[in-house]
Amino acid sequence: MAYQYKTFYSYDDLKGHLLTHKPGFYHASKTSTVIPYDKIESFLNWGHRDDFYICDLSGLPGHMELLSNSNLVVRGAVSWEEARKFLISKGRTLKTSPTEQLALITAGVATSCTGERCFGFGTLRSQIARLKYLNFNGEEKNLFRDDSFQINSSHLNPYQAGFQHYRLFKNAPYPRFENATDLMIGTEGQLGIVTEAELETADNEDVTYLFILLPRWEENYEPHMEIFGAVQAHRQSILSCEFLDANCMNYLKPEERLGTNQDVIFLEVKSSAFDNIYRRVLCRLSLTSQDDVFKIPENKFHHVRAAAPQAIFEENSKMGVVKVGTDAQVTADKFSDLLNCYREYSRTGVRYCLFGHFGDAHLHFNYMPSKEEAARCEDELERLYDKVYAWRGSPFAEHGIGLLKQKYIRRFHGLNQLGLFHDIKKEHDPYNQFFPQGFMGQVIK
Repeated sequence: MAYQYKTFYSYDDLKGHLLTHKPGFYHASKTSTVIPYDKIESFLNWGHRDDFYICDLSGLPGHMELLSNSNLVVRGAVSWEEARKFLISKGRTLKTSPTEQLALITAGVATSCTGERCFGFGTLRSQIARLKYLNFNGEEKNLFRDDSFQINSSHLNPYQAGFQHYRLFKNAPYPRFENATDLMIGTEGQLGIVTEAELETADNEDVTYLFILLPRWEENYEPHMEIFGAVQAHRQSILSCEFLDANCMNYLKPEERLGTNQDVIFLEVKSSAFDNIYRRVLCRLSLTSQDDVFKIPENKFHHVRAAAPQAIFEENSKMGVVKVGTDAQVTADKFSDLLNCYREYSRTGVRYCLFGHFGDAHLHFNYMPSKEEAARCEDELERLYDKVYAWRGSPFAEHGIGLLKQKYIRRFHGLNQLGLFHDIKKEHDPYNQFFPQGFMGQVIK
């Protein structure tokens, strides 16, 4: 018998379902790159198939409200795009800007998405002042950022001590678990269902969008690294520093491409600080000509930045393969090592492309394999994550672990991580009903 599929249109219906304690996987916008939605039944691999529910939360009623403290409250099915437009009408803007604007915010909380503006505004988890979630008994609970994380576990203190190394990363190989809100941020729906979030917002200042043409990184990435170093001291003025390589451009329509067989770095700069950035950053670049720096309209900036990853995903689907890509972030001193590793991968004879959040030393290398090449590419990623582990980097800094990345994450979880996962699941998911195949549920048998 097949899995049970259910879409929820009311919170009462959802609460009633949770009281059955039936195991399930809960999703919203189906934009996650670590969940193979078209093959999800085979990946979930639940023995009692008619006892397992795949639950769609995208039908829940959405609501937005701007509070007097300028924080935004979102409830239910609200996308990042809807929230951004709502805030602009109020003279405010979001501090988080995922590439996929149609994704739902509550789902983004569950995966601790960070997006492009992490460079200037920091991580999503630092922007969440409060949230609500439904627990295993269908009860809606409040969590506040100013409250400390509470769990009766001998593993908590050593777990938190181990997290300190990753404090400046977008996301660690495991959730933070310091503030009360961390229970739901980045735990991928394994402890409950996020229903509401209160997010910090920012003034909607005028922004200048730039792109810089560079040589292909495979041949010479010194100009890229010069820019990387130059922007680090200007995170208050530069909101994002993004990258698309020449291969990404080839997946766009000819009229959309920037440059000719060239890489592109995008900068999102506060207009009030543009003259300062021009003098102190752009004019001081010795390896990049000023003739290769251009302004770009905002709509084109967002379109090109989003269109390339989307086209790559569609190409993989057309080839009939699951995405074979990375989500690794390293410290600044290891960024050249990461690029050298990706340079090796570029010579394997398999099609590829590189894009992502350049200013954060966080790039996505994507193989574009045929079915016959896919297994070899997976083996190459095994080698990469060995290196990321040795570098003490974060293997999955943005998109979560889901189902596709679990085999790579295991080496990053020691006794303290696994022990705390067990204790948290036992307290907050005693029936193992929330995504039991997730990286935390694997310790509950």
